[in-house]
Order: sequence, then structure tokens, then C-alpha cells
Amino acid sequence: MAEVVIVWSTAPDQEVAHTLAETLVTECLAACVHVLPQGLSFYRWQGALNRDDEHLLMIKTTAGRVEALQKRLAEQHPYEVPEILSVPVAEGLPDYLAWVNESVDEV
Repeated sequence: MAEVVIVWSTAPDQEVAHTLAETLVTECLAACVHVLPQGLSFYRWQGALNRDDEHLLMIKTTAGRVEALQKRLAEQHPYEVPEILSVPVAEGLPDYLAWVNESVDEV
């Protein structure tokens, strides 16, 4: 079984978040994308402090699909430099981890 990875990303609004989530799941790059409700992000961009409402995407995939997922997410994302962070899953319910593996199209 492949290692399961959670990829975090943000989107500027609910419509973009839903479109990104549907694309990743439909193309079998992710088993599941959980879109969390709007939150407030504080960050520095091009020398200025910014504060924006964003939606957080928690994307479940496998280590073998992270590179393709990152590429597709960056292509579809409206941000010039989207947040895309990958975190390996140390442990999980074996049946859930198996489902993630079965749901993601490994290349």
C-alpha cells in the first residue's frame, strides 16, 4: 500500500474551492478533498501585509500522486503562487488508508 499524504491548499472563495476539489477527485488525483469554511489568512506578499478570507482545502492522496496533483492544482489555481503543502500521514485506520489507495489512480 502506498503512503497516504494530506495536501493543504487555500482558495479565495467557495466557488474556486469547489471547482478545484471536483477537478482533483474527478481526475483521480485525490481520494477526497475536504473544503473547510471560510477563514481569515494574514500573510506578507510583495512586501505588503495582506489579510484575506480564504477556504482551506484538505486533500487526501498518495505519495505517488503528489507531484501530478501539485502540477494540476497550480495550473487551475487563480493565485500566482498558491499554497500547496504536503504532509505524510503517520498512522490511520487501515480501512480508510486502503480506500484512499483504491480511490487514487496511481501511475
